[in-house]
Amino acid sequence: MSLAVALALIVAGLALALWQRGGAREPPVRAAAAPREARREAPVRRRLLLGRSVRGRPIEAFLLGDPDAPRPLLVVGAIHGDEPAGIAIVRDLNSDPPPPSGLIVTIPDLNPDGVAAGTRQNARGVDLNRNFPWHWRALEPLGGLQYSGPHPLSEPESRLARALILRRRPRITLGFHQPLALVDESGGNRRIEASFAHLIGLPLHRLTRYPGSAASWQDHRLPGTTAFVVELPPGKPSAALVERGSDAIRTLLGRFA
Repeated sequence: MSLAVALALIVAGLALALWQRGGAREPPVRAAAAPREARREAPVRRRLLLGRSVRGRPIEAFLLGDPDAPRPLLVVGAIHGDEPAGIAIVRDLNSDPPPPSGLIVTIPDLNPDGVAAGTRQNARGVDLNRNFPWHWRALEPLGGLQYSGPHPLSEPESRLARALILRRRPRITLGFHQPLALVDESGGNRRIEASFAHLIGLPLHRLTRYPGSAASWQDHRLPGTTAFVVELPPGKPSAALVERGSDAIRTLLGRFA
């Protein structure tokens, strides 16, 4: 036997011994990258503290669905404290399973001081829906129903809403009001407004465009988006209306957002 053959047999024997003793290891197998769809974060229900009202009450937002979705649908339950019916719809929406795709952002109550007091205005007597920087002008003196504040965005509540809208840039924003029982043709995409009117079972009509309103501000500040007003009937909403409103929002997300 030649020296080369003998060395080869020795090396082979050592390799076999190492393998049997567990000393040999196969090279690690790198896991295949998960498909992009599989890596997507599961739908979430996340609460955020946006800030506080004049009297220090928390103003919260909820993220429902894909937190990274680029163009969410925003829902504001109440901006006038004596028009709280939309809060029930938003709470029902928040309690449902989050949508599997897309993102709904909700603000159940933008005016908690007004809701607590049963007043249209916030704790400083300002109509928040006349306090946005779209054709703002002084409306009525302090104590008037539509007092628009000393200047645009003078109130912490309107500043919080503005900051969220500019940060999230919602494709659609709808704000609940009372008591006219209609959907306002507010100046955005009429097809979206008409679709929601049909879904919730209310007629579509055009209301007066007031200076300083939140919907008009967004429609002009963020071209290509649609912000509109939903006027619910007076009084406490029925369970059927709450469920229909919640379902309509989810359907609208699937169609347009």
